[in-house]
Amino acid sequence: MPIRAFQPIDMPGLYDVCLRTGDSGQDARNLYANQHLLGHIYAGPYPTADPGLTFVLADSQGVAGYVVATADTNAFEHWCEENWWPPLRKQYPAILAADPGDGSQDWLRIRALHEASPTHDEILKNYPAHLHVDLLPRAQGAGAGRSLIQTLITALRARGVTGLHLGVGSGNPGARKFYLAMGFREARVQAWGSTMVLEL
Repeated sequence: MPIRAFQPIDMPGLYDVCLRTGDSGQDARNLYANQHLLGHIYAGPYPTADPGLTFVLADSQGVAGYVVATADTNAFEHWCEENWWPPLRKQYPAILAADPGDGSQDWLRIRALHEASPTHDEILKNYPAHLHVDLLPRAQGAGAGRSLIQTLITALRARGVTGLHLGVGSGNPGARKFYLAMGFREARVQAWGSTMVLEL
């Protein structure tokens, strides 16, 4: 599958892949009554804010994988606070951020979008960019993830970005191994997982 730049028509595909990989790389459709919530947080804002840092894999079945990113996490978070979160907070009021006790996770994502705010992390000084990469099973195992990230790295270097960071959940050891093999290192390890960084 060739890698190409994001096009607006790809947005539904990004949301679909985000959901189908949203449980530590596994299908999360059974965890959400609202199938758009994960995409609203982890996919949609990136190409909306800066489409030049989103790249996709697509075949005859549609989008099979993507990488979304921002070159400047602080600027991106402020953009989200001004442009992305307000309409979502109106659409999903905070009263919905309560556990219904049925095993669904919609309430966690609604809580996340209400609690989102610009962070002040020292790691952003040297590693201001961050990414999310997701692949459906049909796109896995052939180096597509590596190629997507390398394509993104080339774009970030062209902008003079000094470093890249990402988070890997403790429930996804395969992803941790993959990023270590790509040259990332663990900058922090916490109960939820690890923050990994790469100098560009």
